[in-house]
Amino acid sequence: MSDIKSKIEQELAEARAVCDVSGSDSPECAAAWDAVEELQAEASHQRQTQPKTSLEQYCDDNPEAAECRIYDD
Repeated sequence: MSDIKSKIEQELAEARAVCDVSGSDSPECAAAWDAVEELQAEASHQRQTQPKTSLEQYCDDNPEAAECRIYDD
């Protein structure tokens, strides 16, 4: 997660620099801010994923265990 935060900070700085050089109404500026928004959306998505329960972790490590069997109806 810290990797994506540093990437967001880097893209923010780049977007500000691009907008300073080419103007805030330029297509380059809009594209730079789109890149920032995409990274922020990915960071938000990563925060929303639920951590695995202890049973899920156990079944990942021991798929043959009786507790982890999946039966078809």
